[in-house]
Amino acid sequence: MTDPITVDRFADELQKLHDEMTAGKLEHGEYDQRLARAIQELRERGIDADRAKINTKLDELLKSGVITTSVRSHLANRLGLV
Repeated sequence: MTDPITVDRFADELQKLHDEMTAGKLEHGEYDQRLARAIQELRERGIDADRAKINTKLDELLKSGVITTSVRSHLANRLGLV
């Protein structure tokens, strides 16, 4: 069995996606596909943080502009945080 993903690694992946979108290297469809794969990996491997830590990290990413409100909401729903 593989180790759970750290919340910081997941945040780094979201940052990378944001950077690539901002640089024009990703189309919206590609962003959506990669985000879906990242979420699927989390669901398969698990995450090494409790709900409070995950929500705090998502709020930080939202505040810094790495994710939008709709992405934050989508992540919360997909990860069972709501």
